[in-house]
Amino acid sequence: MALSIRLTRGGSKKRPYYRIVVADARSPRDGRFIEKLGTYNPLLAKDDDKRIVLDGDRAKHWLSVGAQPTDRVARFLDVMGVRERPARNNPNKGKPGEKAVERADERAEKAKAAEEAAAEAAAAPAPEPVVEEAPVVEEAAPVAEEAPAADSNEEAEAVIAAEVEAATEAPTPEAEAVVEAISEETPPVEAEAAPEANESTPDSDAGDDAAAAEGQSAQAPAEG
Repeated sequence: MALSIRLTRGGSKKRPYYRIVVADARSPRDGRFIEKLGTYNPLLAKDDDKRIVLDGDRAKHWLSVGAQPTDRVARFLDVMGVRERPARNNPNKGKPGEKAVERADERAEKAKAAEEAAAEAAAAPAPEPVVEEAPVVEEAAPVAEEAPAADSNEEAEAVIAAEVEAATEAPTPEAEAVVEAISEETPPVEAEAAPEANESTPDSDAGDDAAAAEGQSAQAPAEG
């Protein structure tokens, strides 16, 4: 019969309590056992003496008859100095699984891509600052003083009209001679404007007729 030194669980939910027993290897964990060797209370501190209670002499006896301790009980025996536990080497125990390896590879690729992007950004030349040009304000060209011929003609017509009005107020032969001389000297445009001025003043024609009548009446007595 194969013997095993192992733990059987007791206690309540979330408050375990274990017994160290010698039992048949084919028996269930919490089934029948041959002898109780001690107790193990994981709720106590590691430096507490009652955390592990084990009868070393009985443990040595059962080890001498061929009983095989489990890994946990072998640790307890090593701590108590009953039996030295050989060091185990399991390189695959701490090895991550396939999914964990894939996630690690993805993180490494992302980190590498970020480093490359940062290196390219650092190597790229800095863009030149864009200077906004001030809008060009077009200076208003000075308005040249226009001196059209029409203005000069209007001034000349105004002067002629003033002289004509002065002549009509005191109609004399000398005034008529002056008016005729001025009308002959003015350019064609001014000459055209002069008749308009004369037409616009009917009183001047009446004055000329009156002056001519007076001249004839004055000449008639002189001849008599």
